[in-house]
Amino acid sequence: MTQSATPVSKERVGVIELTMAMILSGTIGVFVVESTASSFNVVFFRCIFGAICLGSYCAFRGFFKETGFTAKSLGLAALGGVFIVFNWAFLFSAYRSTSISVATVVYHTQPFYVLLLGAIIFRDKITAGKVAWVLVAFVGVVLVTGLSVADLEGANAAYLLGVGKALLAAVFYAFATIIAKRLKGIRPHLIALTQVLVGIPLLFPFTTLSEVNNLGVKWGWLAGLGLIHTCIMYILLYSSYQKLPTPKIAVLSFTYPAVAIIFDMAVYHTRITVLQAVGIPMILIAGLGLNLGWSILPRRAAAAPDPAKSS
Repeated sequence: MTQSATPVSKERVGVIELTMAMILSGTIGVFVVESTASSFNVVFFRCIFGAICLGSYCAFRGFFKETGFTAKSLGLAALGGVFIVFNWAFLFSAYRSTSISVATVVYHTQPFYVLLLGAIIFRDKITAGKVAWVLVAFVGVVLVTGLSVADLEGANAAYLLGVGKALLAAVFYAFATIIAKRLKGIRPHLIALTQVLVGIPLLFPFTTLSEVNNLGVKWGWLAGLGLIHTCIMYILLYSSYQKLPTPKIAVLSFTYPAVAIIFDMAVYHTRITVLQAVGIPMILIAGLGLNLGWSILPRRAAAAPDPAKSS
């Protein structure tokens, strides 16, 4: 009697799901740039298409029967939505001012802002080791900008502004993360749906509707951001989180910037300078070290016992 094949472990399925989600994340910049729409228009229509797709998925799965929302948690989810949509708007604008590669890597300073906000809001303890990783990431950001004081004029000033937008997007994402941690017992799909629904009326005053008539076939890129990067990607992401330990999630999440850099080089022939080649891994390694609790400072040796006290 032959033995049946061993089923694929849940953790392996989670690895596949998260890897696919991160690969999809790495293509967001291409969809944004190719749409040719302004940043606020891109986010506005991402919210519309995302709400339609996510709402349909939640209805199909029966998630609306018991949402778990209270008035307070719904308000928190809506507040998180404010931060999420403006985070997208500033990040997408940074793509055009810098490059997809630089904006994505600078955006990955977000774990450090979560750390700092946790210390300010919840009085979380920050160790010297965590401060050291923050400093490593800061040096990395300085190297990625590649600018000197004499360069802060003209086109280079616009580039630096783009780096600032990516940093601001990371701060907004950190606020959204802090809020999400307080939303217990609610399906993340419903939280994401609430966020994109909030984004529709919130961003409408910032949209340029006259631009819509000139989009033509570019609508496919905007629809893709809603279907692929807001619905399918989030479904894969949240499903994987239920199957994987935190360290593995932290490691696999760095597939996102790697894929973004590869696509940026392949599609737009972006070239990375020597300073950026040093700064980019500094930011990514610092983020990984922070998430995994790596020690960057030498550990103090344990004090030797005093023989006189042991007698």
